[in-house]
Amino acid sequence: MPTLFFLLSGENETLPQAEVKAILAAENITHRELQNFPQILRLETTYDAAEAVERRAAMTRTCCDELYSCEPIPCGILREMREVSLDRFVNSQESFAVRIRRVKGAVKDLSSQNLERKLGREILNRVDGMKVSLRDPDRIFFGVITEDRFLFGMKLSEVVSRFSERRPRKRPFFHPSAMQAKLARCMVNLAQPKRGDLLMDPFCGTGSFLIEAGLIGCRVLGFDVNRQMVRGSLENLQFFGIESGSAVVADAKNPPTVEVDCVVTDPPYGRSASTMGYSSKQVIRDFLLPFAARSAPGQRICMAAPVDVNLRKISEDCGFNNLQSHFVYVHRSLTREIVIMETSG
Repeated sequence: MPTLFFLLSGENETLPQAEVKAILAAENITHRELQNFPQILRLETTYDAAEAVERRAAMTRTCCDELYSCEPIPCGILREMREVSLDRFVNSQESFAVRIRRVKGAVKDLSSQNLERKLGREILNRVDGMKVSLRDPDRIFFGVITEDRFLFGMKLSEVVSRFSERRPRKRPFFHPSAMQAKLARCMVNLAQPKRGDLLMDPFCGTGSFLIEAGLIGCRVLGFDVNRQMVRGSLENLQFFGIESGSAVVADAKNPPTVEVDCVVTDPPYGRSASTMGYSSKQVIRDFLLPFAARSAPGQRICMAAPVDVNLRKISEDCGFNNLQSHFVYVHRSLTREIVIMETSG
């Protein structure tokens, strides 16, 4: 299998890598993790991985077919370029460009522009007929400079972010408790739904998770005790063209069904979203306990809560196995803990 490297978003230390691996697991794509570097995930996997991540990911920027990696030293970078085979990467009838990105200000004395020119010249010298096109190249050679490594390869895919178009204030129905689209998509991916799976949000609010899951081909079902939220969620689903989704008024303590493929949710905290007089811990416990009792083993839930709620402890007390935990700083008074859990056998 080829080695692919993914340039990840730097907005969180753990979520981007976890999201890529969750996507590949959901899509049944074989992969083996290799040595990684800051904002870089290197995998031995198939080319299907590039398409799956491009279609689903929120926190990945670029996927490349690795040509070589070496220490971030100019002479070593050019030496490797001269020695490596380009046969599967180039076509003499095509145009190309070289792009170099630097991670977190790494190796500042290594000029990315000079490196682009020198690597481009090496390719021109080795492949007759290839031409440089900086505006509209047929192929893009892509390199990443990190503190410990330089990675170079052929760009396979790039994640085009459209999440700003779905931010809460751009939806027909807005509420300040709504989660940002990018984090909502990441949480959906962490739950590992497949296309056609039924994803449930028992505290659906304005429908953030339902929208993102619907856009990657899931069927979606939302519940909320607030009738206005349900109406707003349905309005938002319709606005974004999610036809395989529904939302109904129901209490998360006793949802009409638990026969779903996965759950993704962000229960109310009592700040901008009402907990109906209950504490956040009680709201979460009142959902998890009966859900665990009625669900089959291995039922996966991805849930967010303020870090002081101690979601991991609540989920363990309710009989769930905790698989992963991630922390997302929102503002001075709110850091979210995102926990991926599953019902035990």
